[in-house]
Parts: sequence; C-alpha cells; structure tokens
Amino acid sequence: MKKSKSKILVVDDNEEILVALRLFLLEHFDLITTEKNPIQIPYLVQKENYDVILLDMNFKAGVNIGNEGIYWMKEILGQDPSAVIVFMTAYADIELAVKAIKMGAADFIEKPWDDDKLLATLLSAQQLRKSKLEIKSLKTKQRHLSDKINKEFELVIGSSPAMQSIMTTVSKVARTDANILILGENGTGKELIAREIHRQSSLGNEVFVSVDMAAITETLFESELFGHTKGAFTDAKEDRAGRFEIASGGTLFLDEIGNLSLPMQAKILTALQNREIFRLGSNMPVPIDIRLISATNKNLQEMTADNAFREDLLYRINTIQVALPPLRERVEDIPVLTEFFLKKYTQKYKKPTLKVSQTALNKLRKYPWPGNVRELQHTIEKATILCESEIIREDDFFFQTPRRPASGAPETLNIEENEKRLIRLAIQKNVGNLTRAAGELGITRKTLYNKLEKYGL
Repeated sequence: MKKSKSKILVVDDNEEILVALRLFLLEHFDLITTEKNPIQIPYLVQKENYDVILLDMNFKAGVNIGNEGIYWMKEILGQDPSAVIVFMTAYADIELAVKAIKMGAADFIEKPWDDDKLLATLLSAQQLRKSKLEIKSLKTKQRHLSDKINKEFELVIGSSPAMQSIMTTVSKVARTDANILILGENGTGKELIAREIHRQSSLGNEVFVSVDMAAITETLFESELFGHTKGAFTDAKEDRAGRFEIASGGTLFLDEIGNLSLPMQAKILTALQNREIFRLGSNMPVPIDIRLISATNKNLQEMTADNAFREDLLYRINTIQVALPPLRERVEDIPVLTEFFLKKYTQKYKKPTLKVSQTALNKLRKYPWPGNVRELQHTIEKATILCESEIIREDDFFFQTPRRPASGAPETLNIEENEKRLIRLAIQKNVGNLTRAAGELGITRKTLYNKLEKYGL
C-alpha cells in the first residue's frame, strides 16, 4: 500500500503496544510519535500538527470507565478543534464508544485489534482530518472575501432622523431570525441595509448570498436558485448547487423580488415553506436553513391587489418591513455622504486632497436626486476625475436633466409617462419638499407617495 504523507501520535501506557503499533504503522505514516505518559499530550500537540491521534481510554490499572481518555480528548480539542482522535480500549463497551464519539471522537478501536480494520480506521481518520482542514481553510477564505465585499459595500450612516430610525430598527431585527422586506427607490441602498442586518446578526461570520431576481430569466430560474444535477439539461456538465443551497447556514438576499413572475413566486414560496429544495434533475430533497432578506422598489400591496404578486408569499417574506427614504427626503445627509465618497475616490484615483466648495454643496442639496445615493456617488466620482483644482466648484457637478421638446408639446401622449415627468418637475421645482410638490400638482401628499412608489421614482 502506498505510504501516506501524514503524522500520527499514539498514546498508551503499555510499552509493548507502542512498539507493536510503531512497527505496524511504519509502512503507512511518515511520522510516528509514541508516548506512555498522557501528561505529555498538550506539549506534543502544541509542537506538532498530527493528522491522527490514537489514544488509549484508560491509563490507570484497574480503571476501565474511560474518563481519562475523554478528559485528554477534551484537552486536545481545546488546543486544536480540528484534531481527529481514535480511541483504543481493551474493554468492549458500546455505550462508552457512543459516548466518546458523541463528545468528539472520530472512531473507536477494541484491543486486541484486527490489523486491516485498524489501518482502515486510521486512514479514514486521516482523510477526515484533511477534510476538516480544507473546510477551515475555505471558511477563512470566505470570511476574508466577505470582509472585503463588506468594505466595498460599506454602509454610510447618515445623521438624519430618518436614517437614525432605520439603523435603530436594523439593530433590533438583526438579532432575530425574522424574514425582512426592505422597500425603497432604486439607489437608496437596500443591499447595504441587508448586509448591515447580516453583519449585526448571529450569522455575521457565515455566507451572505445576494441574488438580483430581475436579472434571472424564467428558463434559468430553477437552475440558478435551486441548482442542478449533471445531465439535467444540455449544458449541465456537472452537479451544481443553487443559491439557496449555497446560502444555507447564512443569509440569502433576494433583491428586486417584485420582478418575479407568478410561477417563479410559487416555487420560491414552496422552498420557503418546506425548508428544502430539489435540484433540477433530482428527486432528492436538499434541506436548507437560511435567513431571508428581500427587497423591492415596487408596491407589493398594490401588486397583490392586482393579482400580480402572491399574498401568501408577501406574508412569508414580510415579517418585518424596513422602508428606506429617498435622498431628497434626507438632504441633511448629503454633506456626510459627499465627504465619504470624496475620500473614497480621491484615494482610488490618487488625487490630491479635494474639498467641495460651499456653493457646490448647496447645489447638491437643492438637486432632487431621482437616482438617490447611487446617483450622488456617481456624481462625486465624475467630479473627482474631471476636477483640475483642489476645490470642486458648482460648475464641476453635472446633472442629467429631462430633455424638453422644442415646441413645448409633450414628447409622448402616454399618460403615465407625462405624469411621471410632471411629478419629477414638481419635486425639483420645490427642492424635494413633497408637501409643496403635492400641492402644486393638486393632489394629497399620500397620493404623491403612492405615485412615487408606483412609478419607482
């Protein structure tokens, strides 16, 4: 048999057993350390990373209850949680074996042993150790990647009452496992809030999987969300886990969930209700354990009334609702957001320290920001790149304004498009004050809110 590149520690108070095991294991392990005195175990484990530890359960004459072996197992696992321990005992006791395995042992060998069984057990334990270390490495890499992603999605906490209220809610709901629905216009930072909820939760060190539901076509839906088996369809060349399976044990964020068709909604609902999924091409259920956070810029209540969104799914995803205000309703946060993005992009583009003039900052405050924080971010980035002095002035900021027809007639006769254009103009004219904008439009503030949600403005 091919020699394994591994290390084994054998601890037994019987010198003859140690010699016999050393001679037998020389053909199969690179490093074999034998020890009679269990007191030396902490030192040996600290000095070397053993792949397998073969440990006697009893070291005192006449004692056969196994407490010594279990004690030393706890000591070893305290130093190295990935350690793989196989027990030896001269007293066959199934109850003791079950107890040891429940407390962390990998397996159990009875003295006198069968050579083939002993070798198979030790090689299996060696493979277990390898798997444990691989999982540990993957988790470390995943945590590093998550930290890097979270830095890129760093949440800027505004000082406005609206954002302070949002963050208070986030800190409360993060500690629960309740399903959360985040509402808000495009660019308000729904994914940032979802990541912050995950970060503050007990799952903060686990995986966070984000899925843009608007980008998944109906034909790829099941494969992307639930996975597939090899041969399930033409291009399925290997088994592949879906987003639900990958997120199991962590948080699954379903962005733009309002874009799902009714058949897709039904499949999501079934998965959430049964806490299991089926890979495409398989009849075997795969259990899932996820914390669900969803987000949308649509009015799901209106969609439910119009039979465009399932009411039972809405109840399932909407245990707690977090509504993000648009940037025009928290203009007091614009200076701190501007400072944050300015610092980010001066570092990225290796620019000298830039400052924004007061008149330029006033211009930012007066603009209605239909694209919200995302538009502000892009505006600051563009100004940082193009600015040729150390001060960003009013003229360095460029905003996209609606193109007006030369004749003064509307560009389109579509009622909804003209209504959206008038709403934008009213909000811009009244510097984001929705009460005055509603008055000028001849509607109530509540009606204006409903229209903003309806059109995703």
